[in-house]
Amino acid sequence: MFIPVTLSLLEGMITTLKLFFLTLLFALPLGLIISFGSMSRFRPLRWLVQTVVWIVRGSPLMIQILIIFYGPGLLFGLPLLPRFTAALVAFAVNYACYFSEIYRGGIQSVPQGQYEAGQVLGMTQSQIFFKITLLQVVKHIVPPMGNEMITLVKDTSLVRVISVYELIWMGETYIKKGLIWPLFYTAVFYLFLSGILTVLLDQFEKKLDYFK
Repeated sequence: MFIPVTLSLLEGMITTLKLFFLTLLFALPLGLIISFGSMSRFRPLRWLVQTVVWIVRGSPLMIQILIIFYGPGLLFGLPLLPRFTAALVAFAVNYACYFSEIYRGGIQSVPQGQYEAGQVLGMTQSQIFFKITLLQVVKHIVPPMGNEMITLVKDTSLVRVISVYELIWMGETYIKKGLIWPLFYTAVFYLFLSGILTVLLDQFEKKLDYFK
């Protein structure tokens, strides 16, 4: 019994990790793009982006997963997306909106004098951003980004709402069979992954101490 349970938990663990890393892969750059839109000088674009961010951040992620999975079929008669793909789209968009606000706060926290100094040196806007602004932004956003990443680890359990067999789903199925220990294994996994992320982010933050 131990080996089949372990294999099931391993399958759920792989799904959880895949969702976690793919979400970061898409949400981190998308969040930066969204942050530019929310700071745009073109008001219609800025208002549109800010409205979308407000809606996404103000509604539960579970509802967004359900809408993306069932919405195209119920509203337009389109075929349903694969379950994992729908979950990934929902997670990437949701976390990109959260990341965009962190990016925006980090960018706006850089003193205006830094931009002016770059202009005095004859640097272009892109050079100022990548060589001056971005380095300081990274320093400022690491702590809140770390919090969101740890939250993402736990939020992956929400995909069970559309029957994606992630780790907790696998652990819970064995409760009906009279086994509780697989569920404790899932808790250990989440604690372990969150602990690794905390240590790595702390080390990364220490390496960014060039701007004190």
